[in-house]
Amino acid sequence: MAETTKTADSAKTAPVAWRRAGVERRSTRAWRVRGSAVIVALVVLAVLLVPPLVQLDEQAVDLAAKLQPPSLAHPFGTDDVGRDLLLRCVYGLRVSLLVGVVAAVVATVIGTAVGAAAAASGGWFDRVVMRLVDLFSSVPHLLLGIFIVAMFSPGVWPVVISVALTHWLSTARIVRSEVLSLRSRPYVDAAISGGASRWRVAVRHLLPGVLPQAGLAAVLMVPHAIWHESALSFLGLGLPTHQASLGTLVQAARGSLLAGDWWPTLFPGLFIIVPTLAIAGLAGAWRERLNPRRRSELML
Repeated sequence: MAETTKTADSAKTAPVAWRRAGVERRSTRAWRVRGSAVIVALVVLAVLLVPPLVQLDEQAVDLAAKLQPPSLAHPFGTDDVGRDLLLRCVYGLRVSLLVGVVAAVVATVIGTAVGAAAAASGGWFDRVVMRLVDLFSSVPHLLLGIFIVAMFSPGVWPVVISVALTHWLSTARIVRSEVLSLRSRPYVDAAISGGASRWRVAVRHLLPGVLPQAGLAAVLMVPHAIWHESALSFLGLGLPTHQASLGTLVQAARGSLLAGDWWPTLFPGLFIIVPTLAIAGLAGAWRERLNPRRRSELML
């Protein structure tokens, strides 16, 4: 009798515990999304407001103040030629964010066009296009990006082209699968039965259905584009060394780190990691809203 009572009590308390755990998970997720939103908002404000409001030259050299540790005058310290690291990091984030956003948009447009065209056409065209996507996907992004950048002189636009041409492949696959799913919908069959051309069906019925997924792919691509630009600039193949970007700042700080000065490396590294993780966190929340059944999957 006692064992039966304990079993009944445990059966009653189990749903309560599950509900409590679910509430805690949702609360943690909500706080994570709010924190990511605050970080992204601060990044946008810093990128937009600091350069016009702070009337200082981020390239100004002051050898008397070189390699000063963080202080009230220089919250992030100074680099090896006396330039303020906080201002340099903001300008570097501005350039890296510009490269990431533009490259993500261009890659999303290319991937959406290729994926939609392949799925809407079908047949041999679809097979050939997807085999080409598989072929390019087999080559590491960084290796292919180095090959593309090496054909141009260092600058912003070669990096944008490199990142865009190496990151549209996943978007093409996503858009293709979405279009194939939409093609089986009744309203698409009705449009085809009514005599609508393939182009009209693709533009009026299929493309609007894949725009949310394409937008999500673009947002998720921004952190990858920033990391890609930072890696290329760190290797000396991206932006020129005199131009502030997060990759060039980390590359220029290697000698200071070996000498025991940690701040020229730490703060640019944090400017790479924290904003990109915040953007990825917001994109993850968006992905859960679009497809709640696939919360455990990470589309990168």
